[in-house]
Amino acid sequence: MSKRISRKKRKRKTIIIVIIVGLVLGLFLYLAFGKNGLKFFSNDNQEAFVEEETPEPTPTPRPKLKIVDEDSNTRPFAVMIDNNVGNDKHAGLLDSFVTYEIIVEGGLSRIMAVFKDTDTKLIGPVRSSRHYFLDYALENGAIYAHYGWSTFAETDIRNLKVNNINGMTNGGNAYWRDKTIASPHNVFTSIENLKTQAEKLGYSLTGDQGLVFKYSPEPISIAEKEGATPANEIITKYQSRQTRSYTYDSTNEVYLRNMNGKPHIDKESKTQLSYKNVIVMQVENYTLDSEDHQDIRNIKSGNGYFLTNGYSVPINWTKSSRAGKTTYRYTDGSELILNDGRTFVQIVPLNQPVTINE
Repeated sequence: MSKRISRKKRKRKTIIIVIIVGLVLGLFLYLAFGKNGLKFFSNDNQEAFVEEETPEPTPTPRPKLKIVDEDSNTRPFAVMIDNNVGNDKHAGLLDSFVTYEIIVEGGLSRIMAVFKDTDTKLIGPVRSSRHYFLDYALENGAIYAHYGWSTFAETDIRNLKVNNINGMTNGGNAYWRDKTIASPHNVFTSIENLKTQAEKLGYSLTGDQGLVFKYSPEPISIAEKEGATPANEIITKYQSRQTRSYTYDSTNEVYLRNMNGKPHIDKESKTQLSYKNVIVMQVENYTLDSEDHQDIRNIKSGNGYFLTNGYSVPINWTKSSRAGKTTYRYTDGSELILNDGRTFVQIVPLNQPVTINE
C-alpha cells in the first residue's frame, strides 16, 4: 500500500516537473523570439523559427506628362504674336503648350502663346497687346510679353497690376528686330531674354497658380461622350476671308492647323503646326470705338467644341472673373480632361459659323 502511494507521489512530481520545465522553456522561447518562438512547437510551422516580415508596398509613381510638368511652380510667359504675317512666318509656337487666338480690329486676329519650362530661342513676331488677352494670361498666372498696347490694354495692365514686359516701355533688351523683315512685323524674343528682363523688373519667376487644364498621361477617347461625332475637319471663321481650320492626321493622331486654306507652317522647322487638343469657344464680340477696337463678353458662360483623336463633342465653358480660370465641361457636367499634347484654344465670334466635317 505504501509503495503504491509512493509511486503515485513520484509520478505526480514528475508531471509537475515536466509542466514547470515546459513553462520555463516556453517563457524562454517567448522572450527570445516572441510569438514566433512558440510556433516552433506548432504543427503549422515546424521549420521556421522567425516569421518573415511583409515588405511595405512601393508606391507607384504618378505618370509624367510630356507636354508640361504638373509639379513645376515655374511661371509661364504669355507672348502676344502678330497674326497678320501670312501662314509661314511664326516662330516658337511648337514650344507653346497652350495657344489662344482671338479677334482684333478689322476682323483679323492675334495669337497669344503660353510657354512653360522651355528654352525657346526664337519667338515671334511679337505684337501689341489687346486688353481681353489679359484674361487668359492672368488665368495662367503668366508674365505677359508684348510690344506696345492699345489704350484699353494700357489702362487694364496698370489697373490690374499685370506683370508685363512691354518692348516700348519696360522691355529693356528683351526684344530685337530682324532687319530683313518689314516693320512692324519683325520683332522677336526668346525665353532667356524674357527671364532676364522679368528678373530686372522684380517679377517672381515662380508661383502657385496651377494649370488651367487637366491632362491625362494615358490616351483618352471621347467617342462615347454625349453628342460625340467623328471630326476629320473643323472650320471656323473670324470673317469671310479669315478662316482657321484643322484636319485630322490619323497616323500621328493630331490635328493639322490651316490658316485661310493653307497649312500653318513653323518658320524654323518648316513643319505644319499640329495639336493634340483643339478647343473652340464661341464668344460674342463687339466694337468699342471708331478704330474698330474690339471687346468680348467672356465673363459668363457659353458653348463650344472639344476635338481630340478624331472626334468632336459639344462643351460648355464658364469664366467668373478676369483672373479666374475658365472651366470647360462636357454637356453631362463632368470636367474636360485633355490628352497629353499641345492645345489650341480657338476663341471665335459667336456670329460666325463653325463647321465640323466627318
